Amino acid sequence: MNPTKKRIMSGMRSTGKLHLGHYFGVLTNWVKLQNEYEAFYFIADWHALTTKYNDTKNLREDVQNVALDWLACGIDPDKSTIYLQSLVPETAELHIYLSMITPQNWVERDPTLKDMTKILRTQGATDNSITYGLLGYPVLMTADIITFNVDYVPVGIDQVAHIEISRDIIRRFNNIYKVEYFNEPKPLLTDIPLLKGIDGNKMGKSFNNDIKISDDEETTQKKIMKTITDRERIRRDDPGHPENCEVTYQYWKIFGTEEEVRQIEADCRGAKLGCTDCKKCLAKKVNEYFAPIREKRHKYAEHPETVREILLEGSKKARIEAKKVLDGAKEVIGMYF
Repeated sequence: MNPTKKRIMSGMRSTGKLHLGHYFGVLTNWVKLQNEYEAFYFIADWHALTTKYNDTKNLREDVQNVALDWLACGIDPDKSTIYLQSLVPETAELHIYLSMITPQNWVERDPTLKDMTKILRTQGATDNSITYGLLGYPVLMTADIITFNVDYVPVGIDQVAHIEISRDIIRRFNNIYKVEYFNEPKPLLTDIPLLKGIDGNKMGKSFNNDIKISDDEETTQKKIMKTITDRERIRRDDPGHPENCEVTYQYWKIFGTEEEVRQIEADCRGAKLGCTDCKKCLAKKVNEYFAPIREKRHKYAEHPETVREILLEGSKKARIEAKKVLDGAKEVIGMYF
C-alpha cells in the first residue's frame, strides 16, 4: 500500500453483465483514478441481497460477470484492490458497531432507501418484502466506506446526498467516542454523462433498453438499429434535425471523431444520409470501439480460475487493511478483545 496516496473506494452491486452506461458513467473514471489514488473497488454481493434475497440462483454468475467486465475494461488488479464484499467480514463487524449508534429516522430519510423502496413497491412489494437489511442499507454503505478509512468516494453530482448520511454517521461515531478516528470522506465529483438507453430513457438492465459491454457484434447492431432518432423526420429525403435526434446522434458524439460528427450532422441536415444508414455506420463504430475490450473479456472468461484468484487475492489484501481499521475502532469503543 502506498502511504503517500489518498484513498478512494467505490463499488457496484453484483447484478450481472454491465452495460454502456456503466462503462462511460463509472468504469472509465475508475480506470483513470486507479493511477492517481490508492483505489479499493468492490463487488457488493451483500448489497445485492437487500432486494434479491429470495432470488439468488444467479448470484455467483452475476459476480463473475461483473468481475469480467471490470477486468476487460481496464480495472487493473496490480493498481487497484479488487475484492468481493462478502469476503471481507471486517465490514460486517463495522456495520454492527455503526448500527448501534445510528438513529432510526436517519436511515428512513435516506434518499437511496426511499428510491429503492418506491421501486420495489411499484413492482408489487409488500411490507414483508421491505426487510431489515434494506432498511440498514445506508449503514452498511457507510461501513463499506470506513472499512479502509478512505479520503474520497467517487460519485456523480446526483449521488452527493447519498454520501452525506455516511458523513453524518461517521461524525456521530467520532463525537460519541470523542475521537477523530474515522475520516469524513468527501465526494470526489465526477462528470458522469447520462447515456440514454436505446428507447431514449435512462439505460438500465431492468428496462430492457441497454447495450451490454459483452454483447456480440450482431446483437449490438440490432440494438443500435432500434435507437430513437428524430421523431419529426418521416421520409428519407426529409431534412433531419440532429439536435432532436434523441439517441443516435448522442451516441455519435461519444463514439465518433469531431470530423465524423460534423459530417454526420451535415449529411443529416441535408437529407444525404437516412436514419437507417446512419445507424448502420454507428453500429460499426461501436463494435470497433469495444472489439478489444470484448476480446480481453473473452480471454478472461476462458479462465474463470484466474478471475476467481484475482478476487481472492484482492480480498486478502483488503482484509489486511480492513483489520487495521477495525482493530482501531474496537479500541476506540472499548471492546474487551
